[in-house]
Amino acid sequence: MPHTVDLFWSFRSPYSYIVTPKLIELERDWDAKVNVRPVLPIAVRQPEFFAHADPLWTSYLMRDCVRSAEYAGLPLRWPRPDPVVMDFATRTYPKEQPHIHRLTRLGQLASERGFGLALLRAVSHTIWSGEVDGWHEGDHLAQAVARAGGDLAEMDAAIAAEADRLDAAIQANEADQRAGGHYGVPLMVYGGEPFFGQDRYDQLVWRMEQQGMQRR
Repeated sequence: MPHTVDLFWSFRSPYSYIVTPKLIELERDWDAKVNVRPVLPIAVRQPEFFAHADPLWTSYLMRDCVRSAEYAGLPLRWPRPDPVVMDFATRTYPKEQPHIHRLTRLGQLASERGFGLALLRAVSHTIWSGEVDGWHEGDHLAQAVARAGGDLAEMDAAIAAEADRLDAAIQANEADQRAGGHYGVPLMVYGGEPFFGQDRYDQLVWRMEQQGMQRR
């Protein structure tokens, strides 16, 4: 049996984008399985979270995510548009969000169909790499989903028909994320132990090797 990791992941997180290629390599090179469990960003789950944050929190985040992507050999530019719409005057997030619910449902549906990690990689690259403007327009998203092995039009139809069920699954992911030991993303939980952040990937692999994980 493969060594299974629960991955709690958000389309609005630059660090989720950065860690995904490593997790693909984990499944490819080791007897490991990544169980993709998409969650809504904390800005949607707790809209007041950033309103009270110290300004240094945001400035450091912006510097660090660019540096972390460069270190990982990945291109990164803050998405245009942001997957989560923000009211800059009040530093709050409106309840009505045009993008993030669709994206998160896509991730959940792909996970259920067995290509969750591939979809996270393809779609997050389209959103975060800076290669395109207006990732939500034209056929950018459709091409990304196709690279992962899906059909966006068919999946959008399934999401429309199953929105309540998918939302319940996402809420269950969020509950299990907290039970796993953290509220942030990316969160990898292995053997009941939480590993928060893309910079904990090496420690995750180290722990899995301790528990007998072997290279393929």
